[in-house]
Amino acid sequence: AYMDQRVVEVPWDNKELTLSWERFTSKLRPGQEETWTAVIRGPDAERATAEMVATLYDQSLDAFVPHNWISGFTGFRREQPNLSSAFQNTARPLLNLRGNWPQPSVPTLRYRSFPQAIVGYLQGYQMRRGRWENAERLESPLMMRGTFTGRAAAGRDATGHEPWGDAPAAMAFDMEVAETYGLVATPIAEADEDVTAPGPDLDLVQARENLEETAFFMPHLTSDENGTVRMTFTMPEALTQWKFMGFAHDRALRAGLLTGTTVTAKELMVQPNPPRFLREGDELEFTVRVTNRSEERQTGRVRLTFTDARTGEAMDAALGNANTEQDFDVPALESRTYGWRIAVPDGMGVLVYRAVAASDRFSDGEEAYLPVLSRRIFVTESLPLPMRGPGTRTFTFDKLLASGASGTLQHKGLTVQMVSNPAWYAVLALPYLMEFPHPCSEQIFNRLYANGLARHIATADPRLRRVFDQWRGTETLTSPLEQNEDLKAVILEETPWVRQAQRESKARRNVGVLFDQNRLDEEQARAQWQLTQQQLAGGAWPWFPGGPPNDFITLYIATGYGRLRHLGVEIDVAPARRAWTYLDNWLTRLYLDIPEERRDRYRLSPRIALYLYGRTFFQADHQVADAHREAFDFFVQQARTYWLDLANRQSQAHLAVALHRLGHRADAERIMRSIRERAVHDDEMGMYWRDTEYSWWWYRAPIETQALMIEAFDEVLGDAASVEACKVWLLKQKQTRDWKTTKATADAVYALLRRGTDVLASDALVEVKLGERVIEPRDVEAGTGFYEQRFAGAEVEPEMGRVTVTKVDEGVAWGSVHWQYLEDIARITPHEATPLKLEKAVYRRVHTPRGPVLERIDGAVQVGDELVVRLVLRTDRDMEYVHLKDHRPSGTEPVNVLSRYRFQDGLAYYESTRDTASHFFIDYLPKGTYVFEYALRVQHRGVYETGLARIQCMYAPEFNSHSASVTLRVEDLSADDE
Repeated sequence: AYMDQRVVEVPWDNKELTLSWERFTSKLRPGQEETWTAVIRGPDAERATAEMVATLYDQSLDAFVPHNWISGFTGFRREQPNLSSAFQNTARPLLNLRGNWPQPSVPTLRYRSFPQAIVGYLQGYQMRRGRWENAERLESPLMMRGTFTGRAAAGRDATGHEPWGDAPAAMAFDMEVAETYGLVATPIAEADEDVTAPGPDLDLVQARENLEETAFFMPHLTSDENGTVRMTFTMPEALTQWKFMGFAHDRALRAGLLTGTTVTAKELMVQPNPPRFLREGDELEFTVRVTNRSEERQTGRVRLTFTDARTGEAMDAALGNANTEQDFDVPALESRTYGWRIAVPDGMGVLVYRAVAASDRFSDGEEAYLPVLSRRIFVTESLPLPMRGPGTRTFTFDKLLASGASGTLQHKGLTVQMVSNPAWYAVLALPYLMEFPHPCSEQIFNRLYANGLARHIATADPRLRRVFDQWRGTETLTSPLEQNEDLKAVILEETPWVRQAQRESKARRNVGVLFDQNRLDEEQARAQWQLTQQQLAGGAWPWFPGGPPNDFITLYIATGYGRLRHLGVEIDVAPARRAWTYLDNWLTRLYLDIPEERRDRYRLSPRIALYLYGRTFFQADHQVADAHREAFDFFVQQARTYWLDLANRQSQAHLAVALHRLGHRADAERIMRSIRERAVHDDEMGMYWRDTEYSWWWYRAPIETQALMIEAFDEVLGDAASVEACKVWLLKQKQTRDWKTTKATADAVYALLRRGTDVLASDALVEVKLGERVIEPRDVEAGTGFYEQRFAGAEVEPEMGRVTVTKVDEGVAWGSVHWQYLEDIARITPHEATPLKLEKAVYRRVHTPRGPVLERIDGAVQVGDELVVRLVLRTDRDMEYVHLKDHRPSGTEPVNVLSRYRFQDGLAYYESTRDTASHFFIDYLPKGTYVFEYALRVQHRGVYETGLARIQCMYAPEFNSHSASVTLRVEDLSADDE
């Protein structure tokens, strides 16, 4: 064979604009007012009228995420060669077939080494949050340390040339490179208390204050008739290298790009290295770098002072900063670092630091805010109060009972909450079925399902109707995510779940609309008509209108009709009968496709199990026709014999209910006994199974499967105890989770209400006592029986930690005690009274000949060390909308500064790095043990707290936990005194 292709490349150079500078300055002073001028030309060098967007920003930001714009539009077609050939008349090597087999993932081991691009340019190089300087020679990375400071600025390259032009030394290095290869900085000069030599007047030095990282962003610049664009701006006062990007386009879809770099610098530069924050009780060394860019040695004085941001009052004495000034002596084109030791007292507000330096010829300074966090942390600890069935149970809040022993603890409040009848939360989920927007057949049926259930509930008992009327306009109709905002560690607006909360609250508020009798009649008739219109001639339903017949959707809808009728809901089931005629034909075709020699050992599928279950709802008034009886009997016999081959419980329960209705009761009971033997029993969680993990397969969905367990134990075995135990687990899932899908919601409501509405009729309240104080229910919520009582801090007493709960009727109830207090961060102990358990540990990453290892910190660490924070989380139940927050020590910087979505150990979560803490937002947290790790770089010497880690389920705030704080010593300042 001979194959050839010819690709004609269209260059589209007639769609290119050329941008060039008419006026551009590569060196600027901080705060300088400047005008740049660019000229736009077309393909034939003619001046072009165009629009332009331009920006100038701190180039060190590219170390985190490179910022680039396209050089032209991508809409013009560019042909790509796509011809390929393969000679097929050969044997295929085994190697080529390996993709069909699972392959283990083997991590790639890489040794640290300097990229060739930076060799020779390391001396004096500085970057944002990581500056290197005075590297006299290139040594092994394992022998080097680094001091990382505040803002980006270039330094002198190894050849002594000016670094501010286009030389490679001016390139921006990646942050990971800086943190991996930290180089030795010049030793920090110690303050000399006896220095009295006269020097320049530092009071006259004007400090730089505008340290913004974007000089300008001009999205709509228009050139004049000569193609000239003028940009007038004032430079920020940060000392760094800036990157310019401009993109121009015109009405003919011609485009062009212009880039450039400029530097703000002074002959003498002061560059402080402030922490992102301080915390009361911290002892920390605040460093300032003095850089001499002139050709002569510079000597003078450098000063660091602190003032109160609100009053302007000097804070140096309070911080222990007695010697605010030091002498400096910096050779030409070099820098030196100077340090001040401060101790942060209690009651300190936001500070303003001011670092200034001056020689006889030059001066510079920088001023900025420095927040101070309180050492006394506001803590919320909760004690869940689960109840099941009648009886009295005593709970012990041990830390509250022992709170009187602490001299620094201050009570801020105590809240008691109790939900006496959580079954009503199933009713609150019904509007979700009504509001689902998609026009697919499944969702239309679920609207019919919700309206049918609503009508049935509203007419079953007049007391229930009064509950709906009382709900209108109350907090009952808001999402649990929006309730109890004061009991949560983070406000809802700071989470990614705001829209979910708004959607659920909107659905709940539609309860009043849902139970309007006129609307019920109209909506049910409309949904029934829509389903009839979408049903195909053969009796099947498509997933969406106009689509092909969908066997599973048809099974789901036809079965749903049977469930509604089984609950006693008045509904026309004629569409379902037509559907079962189609499904009987489907079953016969499936039977005939099985080779006769394989029929004896044919394995059932979950879809056949669902068919048998759903079909038996109609065995009394819509018998299987004789033409399909052979196929039907065959699959029934296979179900009796090979039910164990179906590995999922939902399908096994489908078969058990179907066989029971068909008269094969011994087989049905055998299946249910087997299922019961595999169950787990728990006083709080009820009866459940360990195979309730999340799965994409419909027959493994946990909520739907548990709902079927309730039906099967009730109908097949008449086991009331198991039914109630299964209901407990189902309702406990609603405590910490949102029933995500219309299908899960429909199945759960069906299971809870299948024996009538008696489960909703009870109005008995659960009694709660704190010590000897009986809580008097006030403003009790209709239906759910929810009530709460709050105590101010002065009313809280340690004996309130002994809680007695009494329930007089059957069913499940839950409540909680929330205790809020202020305590010194170093004295807070871990909270382990809830199903969430959280541990925090700090390690140091050490590089050995065998590779990097983690060592538990036992003693002091050094500036430049990489620390790894490890959080170990344990939970005994599934939860949703979980927020984990870990505070950071003030003298460290996070290695990863970019927020991102992560997936590890089967858990997906969003990680957000903020100034004082790292946040982890977990949409779905299955029961199990999880480990979170992230890295920090030590920036400052001192003694400070790492802070504690907190976790809370936003859907059920009573499930929370926190760790203790760890004291971090970096070249311990107290060692000199000892």
